[in-house]
Amino acid sequence: MGGIEYTLTFQQFNETLRKKNKLLGLICDDCGKYTCPPKMTCQECGGTNLKIAELRGSGKITTFTTSYVTAIGREVEAPILVIFVELDEGPWIMGNLVGVDPNLATMESIMGKKVQLVATRVLPTDTYSKGEEAKGGLSRPTFAFVK
Repeated sequence: MGGIEYTLTFQQFNETLRKKNKLLGLICDDCGKYTCPPKMTCQECGGTNLKIAELRGSGKITTFTTSYVTAIGREVEAPILVIFVELDEGPWIMGNLVGVDPNLATMESIMGKKVQLVATRVLPTDTYSKGEEAKGGLSRPTFAFVK
């Protein structure tokens, strides 16, 4: 018996973000909603009738945190701003915010602000993210405020 297969694998998502700085997601032919990052089923209706779609990479910040702890081997990154962006197409995606001092980030200065995908950060694999799907490094969606 065949099971459900990924329409867009993490490896494809990661490579496209890393090599082309393009954010891919899925659009559901059943409900018309977008899913990003990729999953096996639509995050809204659970349907499997999905097609790959390129997303604009723009949206607004819905929440954030300043992280002072990073993965083993990436300690020099800290502190970093980790944000959730509600993309214009609907889904939320986690990424980093650049161009802002993480130590000065406040609710007033970050929340609800419009952002756009900028040059994607590529991170080396760490102890917990090795494998063929992460070959060449992990791509982290990276955003900056829209001016």
